[in-house]
Amino acid sequence: MNDKNQNESPFGEIIYSYTRKQAVADGVQIEVTKTAQEAGIKFPVFITRAVFDTYVAIPEGVTGQDEVGRLWDIIWMLRYAIQNSREGAERIGVPLYVWNDNIRARLVKLIAVCSALDIDDPQPAITVMLPDED
Repeated sequence: MNDKNQNESPFGEIIYSYTRKQAVADGVQIEVTKTAQEAGIKFPVFITRAVFDTYVAIPEGVTGQDEVGRLWDIIWMLRYAIQNSREGAERIGVPLYVWNDNIRARLVKLIAVCSALDIDDPQPAITVMLPDED
């Protein structure tokens, strides 16, 4: 076997890739690592645009809320979910209560996935997303 064949992917040539760096630049993902570090999470952390729009951004007419506090709630519950997950888990549920109206807080469940930071950077990173996102 020659060296060229050893370096080729068993799946063939990559036709298209979408990197995390591109997703952040496009606004599809939002880096929240600084807040996560304040909560004691050591890995880089990202949330999807859908999580931001649904649970960080304040819905019109909702009072007594701010985005900093809502993001902190997500990150703190992420930390709690990580601490209570089984060792080596790559995907965990992140339940939390969110006020998206002025009536009552509702229980929602987000998903946190640990994977490579990017296609060319294998260090671990965490992405928080809605259950139906991939």
